[in-house]
Amino acid sequence: MRLALKIAYDGTLYHGFARQPGIETIEGALEKNLREMGAIGSGEHLRVASRTDRGVSAAGNVVAFNTDMDSNSVVNALVHTLKGIWVVGFAEAPDDFNPRHALKKKYRYYLYNDGIDMAALKEAINLFVGEHDFTNFARLDGRNPIRKILKAKVSGSRILKIDFEGKSFLWNQVRRMVAAAEKAGRGEISIGELENAINGKSKINFGISPPENLLLVNLYYKKTLKFRGVEETGKFASEMAKKLEVKIAMSKDMVHVCKLPLTK
Repeated sequence: MRLALKIAYDGTLYHGFARQPGIETIEGALEKNLREMGAIGSGEHLRVASRTDRGVSAAGNVVAFNTDMDSNSVVNALVHTLKGIWVVGFAEAPDDFNPRHALKKKYRYYLYNDGIDMAALKEAINLFVGEHDFTNFARLDGRNPIRKILKAKVSGSRILKIDFEGKSFLWNQVRRMVAAAEKAGRGEISIGELENAINGKSKINFGISPPENLLLVNLYYKKTLKFRGVEETGKFASEMAKKLEVKIAMSKDMVHVCKLPLTK
């Protein structure tokens, strides 16, 4: 049986996604647990939709592998054994299913708005939509730098959410696009400068935004691949959200007290 798992994870807890000898990674942790439960053999490896960079998190990455174990048994075992990795869905997939062949991916970058010009930021983000040579906005690794951004959107007020959708992305592409757009929003570069870089009229390095604020939101496949939800993960996520709300409230109070004048 070919089993596909939709996974979420906190990328800050691991040294990246791709397995590396002697280093704790997301792929390594998954394979280790799957081998220990007998779901995959010692020489077998996962097929992965996206090997995200160190520090990048996901809400809907996808992995696939062949197994003789019952799908519910695999999922239930993983739910209780992984640190900072959650199985949010699973599906019995066709034998030739490769998660890399998604119809499109959606990324979201979270940016704190401390005075960014929203009109300029949105104009900058919209420039990336369409097919372009993203040489100025990626760490090139020999792949074709031509990519097509299907959709880009900015939402939010204090915490901005910058969404990008496309079939495929280059290494560091999203973080470099965000870095450039943020510079435009802060008036550090002009829209014209950014447009020239996108059109290949100039070569410039706009820098790269931190990985901790980037989330791989979801991957989209043909409707024939139907993921079933995992109730236990849903309950855990709900409890985790409540704890985070409490922690945020505590942090705000700490900041408030720290700003108060010292008294004798």
